[in-house]
Amino acid sequence: MRGEDGAGAVRVAQHHPAVGERSLSPDGSPEISNDVSPDVSRALLHLVSLQRPDGAWEGEMVWCSMILSQYVIVRHMVGQPVAEKDHAGILHHYRVTRTQQGAWGLHPESPGYVFTTALAYVALRLLGLPPEHDLCAPARRFLRERKGGVLSIPTWGKLWLALCDLYGWEGINPFPPELFTLPEWLPIHPNHYYCHTRYIYLGIAYLYGRRFRADLGPSITAELRHELYGLPYEAIDFSQHRHDLSESDLFVRPGAALRAAYDAMAVYEKHPVAALRKRALATCLKRILFEQQASRYQGISPVNGLLNTLAIYSSSLDPGETGKPHPDLQPSLDGVESWRWQDAKEGIRYAGAHSTAWDTAFSMLATLAGPPAALSEGGAEALRRGYRFLRDTQMIEELPDHQKERRDSILGGWCFSDGRHRWAVSDCTAEALCAILSAHERPGLVPAADRIPDERIFQAAEFILRRQNRDGGFGTYEQRRGSSLLEAVNPSEMYGNCMTERSYIECTSSCLSGLSHLRLSYPAQAALPFGLRARIGDAIERAVRLLRKMQRPDGSYLGFWGINFTYAIFHVVKGLRNAGYPAKDPGLLRAAEWLVGKQREDGGWGEHYTSCLEDRYVEHPRSQVVMTSWALLALLSTLGPDAGPVRRGVAWLRAQQAADGSFPQGAVNGVFFGTAMLDYRLYKSYFPVWALSRYEALWAGSKYLKDVSLPG
Repeated sequence: MRGEDGAGAVRVAQHHPAVGERSLSPDGSPEISNDVSPDVSRALLHLVSLQRPDGAWEGEMVWCSMILSQYVIVRHMVGQPVAEKDHAGILHHYRVTRTQQGAWGLHPESPGYVFTTALAYVALRLLGLPPEHDLCAPARRFLRERKGGVLSIPTWGKLWLALCDLYGWEGINPFPPELFTLPEWLPIHPNHYYCHTRYIYLGIAYLYGRRFRADLGPSITAELRHELYGLPYEAIDFSQHRHDLSESDLFVRPGAALRAAYDAMAVYEKHPVAALRKRALATCLKRILFEQQASRYQGISPVNGLLNTLAIYSSSLDPGETGKPHPDLQPSLDGVESWRWQDAKEGIRYAGAHSTAWDTAFSMLATLAGPPAALSEGGAEALRRGYRFLRDTQMIEELPDHQKERRDSILGGWCFSDGRHRWAVSDCTAEALCAILSAHERPGLVPAADRIPDERIFQAAEFILRRQNRDGGFGTYEQRRGSSLLEAVNPSEMYGNCMTERSYIECTSSCLSGLSHLRLSYPAQAALPFGLRARIGDAIERAVRLLRKMQRPDGSYLGFWGINFTYAIFHVVKGLRNAGYPAKDPGLLRAAEWLVGKQREDGGWGEHYTSCLEDRYVEHPRSQVVMTSWALLALLSTLGPDAGPVRRGVAWLRAQQAADGSFPQGAVNGVFFGTAMLDYRLYKSYFPVWALSRYEALWAGSKYLKDVSLPG
């Protein structure tokens, strides 16, 4: 497995005086240096060096081998196998990401999963590796040693094996396409699902309804059947294994209601109504084609993009068709390539998402966080390039016919990525808005010709407001559509909290920051469109009430998109401080007290990913650069730079910095769907810059530390 590259190792650093680090004047009073510390200068230079020519910053969002395996499988299925020139890079990635047991997990620090290992095994064999190859044999041994073996693979794995003609369709819990033709007022209609889940199951429903099986080739199919199961394939009664689940892969066990629904649908699937099935398949295909075309063939993610590609391919195989490939097939295959990453260290792989706008906004905020003296001309030019990138990637045109596909308006928003797939997000829009407005506040930084018009700033605010839920919190892509009771029928088994939009701590806090910043930037009522100021004020009050309500008795907050309590508190403190709440606010002080209690002996902070699995704080064996930066940013806005925990944390963080200004790779720091841990590779570059710059700015801005109540 990939290690942590020494992220927790503490070394003695040469001391460099920071801006604001206290020295004594002849009369014994503290004096403030006006110099920028070498620590911050080097960190800023390193961050600027990572900027792309188009002005964006983006680090890889590392997940697991699942998408790479599915990519290899899909290319083989549609008759366009992976090019020979790419084999070495792909095999290298499998080699550097496998566990010590020779398996593959659900994330960089995960133990082996039957799901990811079985898919990797099939992909490796399709790439031409023999069964006794040193990548294949240990993986096969791992699968054979699991209780239930491959027959207990989760439903998503059963589906992919069935598509390869390596598993019986009768052994898969049904997800029929007819679900998409139900009346929308029914609570279980997929339109109420979280959008990622909705579009994944759209592709699954179509492929399941068609019972599509690809022909991998008679020889390899027979070999894989024997290798995966170790017993005669024809003797397996797959219907007896529908509910079998490997304990290594299980996160949410299907409840009694879902199992009963599965059993009822399995009876229906023996004799589906032909007319209904035909209509349902047509409905699903129409929606799949809309998604592919609307997202410029990328899909909302490569997970559903690959399923959509396979669905489009299978649709052209209908009797009576011309036999020619569907016109959207090749663009869909090309669209998958937009998710590709490649380098010598880790080979060829496919990321689950691109964090371009997200990373750019945070890199700009980190660069702007320090005292003005810290911003060199090179840094200022980097900010101008980043500003132009955000300007050019805002959604300034509405998605045509979005209502027909039950898509919410995208006008004014920013995507997590570069915006090409047109799936805009609330917190990405809010953080981009904060970066833009912060750049406006630096005199002379943004030329008048480059400045984003006020109208588009107001459109961003409208976009954010449309994502606010009834309870005052904010969703991501959409307002909440379904009840939390939908989680009781979560069919994914490996993932949790994935059935509907909800009010997320982090999104709510980011939107609170963005709306508050906008209100401060346009203080006069006349500067805003009629009624917008009042609606922003109401949204802020409701968001604050929800954040107060969601604070735990011990002062902590449970995160959703990062690991975990540390990440949530960073966002909450930032949001409340930007909304004007003072550093001595009781809720903020309780959050600060909780953070101080989690500081490690060496001065840093480190939270283990199992915090996300257990909903309780689990300390990492080593302090982590990213989590220490989150904690420091929260404490700087509450306790101030002279507090002992802050100074100890800053000392630890400085000690981790390399000579080139970079910081070491650490543990996974992000998460989605409860169990899918992520490593945001650029977090270690801009969050330390942000924390150290903020520390120095607070020192430089207040000689006697009488005022640390500046917005965070």
